[in-house]
Amino acid sequence: MKTDLSSQITLTRIPQRYYRPENAFEHSVLTRLEKIPTTIYQSVEEGSVAIAQEIAGQIREKQKSGENFVLALPGGRSPLSIYKELIRLHNEEQLSFQNVIVFVEYEFYPLPAPTAGNVARLKEALLDHIDINPENIYAPDGCMAKETILDFCRTFEQTIQKVGGIDYILLGVGHASNIMFNESGASPSSRTRLVLLEGASRKEAARTFPSTESVPAGVITMGIGTMMHAKQAVLMAWGDDKAKIIARTVEGKVSESVPSSYLQNHADAKVIVDLSAAYDLTRISHPWLVSNCEWDNKLIRRAIVWLCLLTEKPILKLTNKDYREHGLGELLALYGSAYNVNIKIFNDIQHTITGWPGGKPNADDTNRPERATPYPKKVVIFSPHPDDDVISMGGTFHRLCVQNHDVHVAYETSGNIAVGDEEVIRYCEFLRDVCSQYTTDKTVKDKAEDIIHYLREEKVEGQPERKDVLFMKGTIRREEARAGCRYSGIKDDNHIHFLDLPFYETGMVKKNDISEADIEIVKKLLIDIKPDEMFVAGDLADPHGTHRVCLNAVLAAVDELKNEEWMKNCTIWMYRGAWAEWEMDHVEMAVPISPEELRHKRNAILKHQSQAESAPFLGDDERLFWQRAEDRNRATADLYHKLGLASYEAIEAFVKYKPI
Repeated sequence: MKTDLSSQITLTRIPQRYYRPENAFEHSVLTRLEKIPTTIYQSVEEGSVAIAQEIAGQIREKQKSGENFVLALPGGRSPLSIYKELIRLHNEEQLSFQNVIVFVEYEFYPLPAPTAGNVARLKEALLDHIDINPENIYAPDGCMAKETILDFCRTFEQTIQKVGGIDYILLGVGHASNIMFNESGASPSSRTRLVLLEGASRKEAARTFPSTESVPAGVITMGIGTMMHAKQAVLMAWGDDKAKIIARTVEGKVSESVPSSYLQNHADAKVIVDLSAAYDLTRISHPWLVSNCEWDNKLIRRAIVWLCLLTEKPILKLTNKDYREHGLGELLALYGSAYNVNIKIFNDIQHTITGWPGGKPNADDTNRPERATPYPKKVVIFSPHPDDDVISMGGTFHRLCVQNHDVHVAYETSGNIAVGDEEVIRYCEFLRDVCSQYTTDKTVKDKAEDIIHYLREEKVEGQPERKDVLFMKGTIRREEARAGCRYSGIKDDNHIHFLDLPFYETGMVKKNDISEADIEIVKKLLIDIKPDEMFVAGDLADPHGTHRVCLNAVLAAVDELKNEEWMKNCTIWMYRGAWAEWEMDHVEMAVPISPEELRHKRNAILKHQSQAESAPFLGDDERLFWQRAEDRNRATADLYHKLGLASYEAIEAFVKYKPI
């Protein structure tokens, strides 16, 4: 059972020499724009193991000399795979933490209870599973009295100095370049202190808590100065949603607006990333600016799109001079002239556009993204949450139905934790009033009143949700999903499937790992339907990770069924959701959306009323989901137009997945 196939998706074949140079000379050429030593690994797992092994090696070196190893650790999701490997080293390779002193880098303040904070999560992820002496763990207390905070911060810094300073500080980076919770404007000499969570920092913290409203007012955090005095600083980042900030950190100027860039001035700092997070580094994204290239069709397309945007010209107006002046002379040598490259890429991009996402019947499909036969197709749209289908591909969804394909939608999770308590109270009040009017049986009425009382008077933040409340929240989302499906064109409820994958049903933000039970549910659906075409969420930038787990469940099921004849003939398309769009060099199918269809898509999204302004997980983007979707779809259409292709109101983009 392969449960992490999403990490092996390689949209761009990046030559290994770009991130594993053969010699020191090649390394210096490729990295000449990088101001912090940066190591790129193919996957999160590979990078995490490397960091964990480095930490383990330094712990053992200190043990040999009878010294303590002082380690500063962050919270969040980025280090979890590192902590998992450290636990494995402890359990299987007898790595002892008896000589380790840990300083926790930050804690939210004030906390309703110690179990709701960063320290509790760090204990759950690492500290409770190793043999570290509890007296060697130093952390802010999110429940301390306000008048003791200043003294605590001063003592915390003094303790760091008393134990000999931090040997190794492991750092994550926020989407706004915040290091720990030092955001734009933080002083490079700042030390541990209480800061208010505002702007970018508050949005970053919202990824940890159920809603923005439940984020504490402040956080006690180490400062930039604390970081700069550590003997070694290691910044880690995983995933394509960190690519832009890594590029600014590593290749940009040192600036107070980019706090992570202060690491350029650290005596012993380095950055460790996976290929996705490294995507915007010059040697990965624009290698022609630092080296000769191994040109393939995708790299050529990326280069030409880049050149068009740089020169503000459509593809067919690019000249030999444009190529030479911007480092693309190699392409002229390969193809003879700018015109030859231009027409090749223009046709390549033109052929991605289709108004027939299920294939056009009785048509020549030589240059179409989707084959003409069979028609109609059996189509399965996998939706991680009960609204990703219409948010991410609502126009295509509707088009498939209008074009008479046999469309099924499979909602992989209940989405129950993403319903606000006020929504449940509103529905329970409605239920209570209806029961009072039409029945003398008090069972349902009493249950409704019990839930209302619990949510208003008894609920404790951070505790697992009650099962009856989860049922109400899941039911709300289920009926919204049905309404969205019916509006999009599905007339038969038998074509709407609620998989309720078990990994999700914890009642908490933290979910379980994917299991065989999840994969078996997906397999059964596929075997029952035997689709000709599938759509899956390839949006790995989901801030809470559910999309990735859902994608892994589908890909694992596909892997186990890939030798079935019907699966061999099934096309699998990946869409992206509310957080990002596919880069132009990857797009293989672009479905134009008219103004009327875009309004129809908006209305389908609005059927999910619980996910409007009161939704707990809107992320760090203040736009509502329908606004994000429209802005993204219009931006894709605008890019096609800038490249010299037809002008559409909006476009939804897809990338093909080929089973490994």
